Amino acid sequence: MNVKPLGDRVVIKNVETEETTKSGIILTGTAKEKPQMAEVLAVGPGGNVDGKEITMHVHAGQKVIYSKYAGTEVKLDGQELIIVRQSDILAVVE
Repeated sequence: MNVKPLGDRVVIKNVETEETTKSGIILTGTAKEKPQMAEVLAVGPGGNVDGKEITMHVHAGQKVIYSKYAGTEVKLDGQELIIVRQSDILAVVE
């Protein structure tokens, strides 16, 4: 299924985090923090959103860091995706 976000929305997918610490301790699912790094899958067109002109600064394929509790989590075709506003994206990782 293809997801096309509207307005200033961005569809992202979390990047998998390491299962062990640097010292070799294996982390269980409950001990791990929610990752804040994700890959951009789709970007909305921007334009006039809530009376403001929005220019999109991210594009598909980039890795980004987003706010910890931002977005709406959805599950499509077995994939867990997050839809966030561009303003919830804090940085692009290069």
